[in-house]
Amino acid sequence: MSGQLLDLQSISVARRGRSLLSAASIRLKAGECVGLIGPNGAGKTTLLRAALGLVRHQGRSSLMAMSASERARHAGFLPQTRTIAWPMPVRDVVALGLLPHRRAGSDLPDSSAEKVDTVLRQLGLSQFANRLATELSGGELARTLLARVLVQDTPLILADEPAAGLDPAQQISLMKRLRNLSDEGRGVLVSLHDLGLAARYCTRLVVMHQGRVVADGAPDAVLSEERMASVFNLAIQFAETSSGRFLLPVDLAETAD
Repeated sequence: MSGQLLDLQSISVARRGRSLLSAASIRLKAGECVGLIGPNGAGKTTLLRAALGLVRHQGRSSLMAMSASERARHAGFLPQTRTIAWPMPVRDVVALGLLPHRRAGSDLPDSSAEKVDTVLRQLGLSQFANRLATELSGGELARTLLARVLVQDTPLILADEPAAGLDPAQQISLMKRLRNLSDEGRGVLVSLHDLGLAARYCTRLVVMHQGRVVADGAPDAVLSEERMASVFNLAIQFAETSSGRFLLPVDLAETAD
């Protein structure tokens, strides 16, 4: 896995005469864990969905130059909505991630079951393997859907708010796993609302505001007090610890009289 994994050029999306994205461009290489941050309505989800061709858009996405089968082997997608429509066992839900690697007219190789078991174990889901996914808690379901993406074994992972609804330990575990995947040579583009997680685990941050990319760079450069005030209306402080530098939102940047 090497080189550029995603190239989005001037992506624009409009709906009912309202602009949701305006000329947003991002490039992502192997080995990067890129955090997509911005307030609600900034266009983060729309950009991820446009990249995959799930919403009508203008501009160029390198993923859309691929066939559907090539795209499924290149990019795994963890959507914000966590819904399982059928009462399938967790093991079967996770195994769906292997389908892009099955040749037409053939069964999955015998090693597939071992791959599923490995990912279930890594995410602490082995005990739930035979439980119906519709009976899981929110956190258990989030990990199950992440396991499905990991089994897909793609060079590129797109994740939309994967930490939402998880307890703090699960959030840290998830972000460590995504960062480890990028360190191993994959590319990760993850949208986040938790600025502390973004600052700690992402190699690069892209800030979106009102449908536009307004900053793109290293976390220390992007997360300035001025930008946090203008984009998020937040006053922040940084705390230096033995585990690294932590970002702390401490107040609103502006308060009403």
